Amino acid sequence: MSLNQHSVDSPLVVIIVLNWNGKNDTLECLESLETMDYPNYRIIAVDNGSTDGSVTAIRARFPQITVLETGVNLGFAEGNNVGIRYALNQRADYVFLLNNDTVADRGLISTLVEAAKAYPAGGVFGPKIYYHSDPSRIWYAGGVWNEEKKYFEQQGDGEIDSGQYETPGSTEFIIGCAMFIPAKIFDKIDMLEPRFFLNYEEIDFCTRIKAAGLENIYVPRAKLWHKISASFGGEDSPLKIYFTFRNRLLWAERNLPWHRAIGIHLSIYGGFKRRFMIPISHGMAGQSLLKGGLWALVSAFRSPGNQAWLKGIRDYWLRRFGNCPKDVWRLQQRWKAARAERVNE
Repeated sequence: MSLNQHSVDSPLVVIIVLNWNGKNDTLECLESLETMDYPNYRIIAVDNGSTDGSVTAIRARFPQITVLETGVNLGFAEGNNVGIRYALNQRADYVFLLNNDTVADRGLISTLVEAAKAYPAGGVFGPKIYYHSDPSRIWYAGGVWNEEKKYFEQQGDGEIDSGQYETPGSTEFIIGCAMFIPAKIFDKIDMLEPRFFLNYEEIDFCTRIKAAGLENIYVPRAKLWHKISASFGGEDSPLKIYFTFRNRLLWAERNLPWHRAIGIHLSIYGGFKRRFMIPISHGMAGQSLLKGGLWALVSAFRSPGNQAWLKGIRDYWLRRFGNCPKDVWRLQQRWKAARAERVNE
């Protein structure tokens, strides 16, 4: 890992790895970054108020890495902003936001730098990302907008890589797991929006990139492996549900004209039927309303996922952004306990 200043051939890349109580994952990520074949990069570890001994372990294992301590959980957006400000003060040419639950290919940085030089209109670049638990299975190979469902989807998710997503170029969004950004971009569109806290901040950033006349560029030759949902614990977790639906509404408010934003609202509110009305109708089948319907209604409202969905919509309308309330964290713990019981049965 070089400490050289800028050069035409090897501009300075500052890699920002955000950590919050993810000591083991972060150490493995940093180990992979030590092997990069690129000659001019620095690593910044930003610790978001961890209590698991992460800072001590990182400094002991990687004394050459700069560790910034926020002292409190600022979330993904503002935690990374702390690192971005530091990187810009170090006169970085490129800033690379990288999830701590990833393992990088040796050529990752050099390939992204080459792509940035090849696409001068690129505002943010992202690699092809695989499942860490299934190294040849794709998790992200570009992003697409699903007009019918009114949300963004990851292209290639779940597919075995057989070369079907090898074309680089413009895509709808770069996943927040790995965002390679020319430093000059922050002068044009600012940093990540802190109100998102966790989830959809990258969608917001990439939408602003496109609004500025720039492009989000997918780089398939750059490769990364991701331990999926380490922050949330699972795609169906209450934390994931809460932040996804609250923040999708905030994203629509910030970036879409009113007629398109209404479509996002209607698509989200339509989930009430799936989450509540359909289970109730199934509960009533062949039984009385009292025995079937009311029990199904109680079960639907007791579901941690359904409660998180309702709270996310509630907090959007009450303008409660940033971290989620404590009752959502309690739902998350309840959900994790129930899942552990099922595994042990």
